[in-house]
Amino acid sequence: MKKILKEINDFSVYELISQAMPKNILGQEDLELPKTIYEYDRILLSKYLASKNKVFSSFIGFGYFGTILPAPIQRNIFENSSWYTAYTPYQAEVSQGRLEALLNFQTLISDLIGFSISNASFLDEGTATAKVIHMLYKSKPKDQIQSNKFFIF
Repeated sequence: MKKILKEINDFSVYELISQAMPKNILGQEDLELPKTIYEYDRILLSKYLASKNKVFSSFIGFGYFGTILPAPIQRNIFENSSWYTAYTPYQAEVSQGRLEALLNFQTLISDLIGFSISNASFLDEGTATAKVIHMLYKSKPKDQIQSNKFFIF
């Protein structure tokens, strides 16, 4: 940091901030931070706040209309918390769960329709299309390997 400040001819980080930030948004008074809470007190507070939660029935998988949800799908997909976590979709835990769920879905569809391959979309239509094209290309007989044109409507 000292090397950067020397390069731009500033003496301190505070001087750099005062030059970079507009005066009308740069605070002049000290922050009013809450009193420090130690870990044990924070745990007690968290338990107290959690005790105020109300438990309601879960309607995941019931749909909005009179749909029939097969019990194996309800139990193994919708009610299986290993498919999802509190993380964002781009973190490894969720990505792994999503990929595993897609694989299970593809296997189920292959078994139901009797095809050797099936497809489940990734994040968008473009990725799904590329995956379908790749699967079709790889599943072609060896004597047709030179036919590599695809028409997408």
